[in-house]
Amino acid sequence: YTFTYTDCAGNVSVYTYTYNVKDTTAPILTLPANATAECSADLSTIAFGNATATDNCDPNPVITYEDVTTNGTCPGSYKITRTWTATDACGNFSTADQIISTADTTAPEFVEANLPGDITVECSTIPVAETLTATDNCGTASVTVTDVRIDGNCTNNYTIKRTWIATDECGLTKTHIQTITVQDTTPPTFVEALPATNLVVECDAVPTAEILTATDVCGSATVSVEDVRTDGSCANSYTLARTWTATDACGLKTRHTQIIVVRDTKAPTFVGTLPPTTA
Repeated sequence: YTFTYTDCAGNVSVYTYTYNVKDTTAPILTLPANATAECSADLSTIAFGNATATDNCDPNPVITYEDVTTNGTCPGSYKITRTWTATDACGNFSTADQIISTADTTAPEFVEANLPGDITVECSTIPVAETLTATDNCGTASVTVTDVRIDGNCTNNYTIKRTWIATDECGLTKTHIQTITVQDTTPPTFVEALPATNLVVECDAVPTAEILTATDVCGSATVSVEDVRTDGSCANSYTLARTWTATDACGLKTRHTQIIVVRDTKAPTFVGTLPPTTA
């Protein structure tokens, strides 16, 4: 500011005052609130807001931000430190941090639409475990499968609890259980050609019972044989019902019965020397 004074004689005095105007005050920042979010959420400023700033001299200070990520215990758990900076036209600036904490709270999902359902099968047709896969909102997921057997009323009647577990990188899990009811419904089968169903023999030629063996689709089988006699008109005339029974581990049986008709058709024979015939 320059002041000029002139008296009545025309004398002039000049006074000059100089003011140096400086902006030394930084803008004042107002931050969005700190937040907690799912790791798969939108972590941009659209979701968590923008900072604003006021300044004593600059009506429109420039606002910028920079993110620094600090890893947590797993890929879906980490912290974002969002540092906001407001700068006025004279280069004065202020900074402040907004903290965004992320977490993985969502379990993985199986990819397959139709998961294995409960079934009942023969002991010889237990299916191989299907291969399932899984996805996760924050990373990858792996799938394991285990079988747990629950015994039933015999060796080949039991239940399998087949469990698939999908696990993501943060340890969250999704489980699917299939119940497989295993039943032995097929009786054993004789190995050898079976003896004739009907047989007629002389009383002194009754055959010894043949030795038969058997197999079973679910394991082993044993064979027993039993004769049931039905008397006839005399001691040496009768019928034998010879039954072979193959039995598996669950008590299922297969039987074969042979009917042996025993007859005495031969007359007796003298043992000693017969007396001579006299006239």
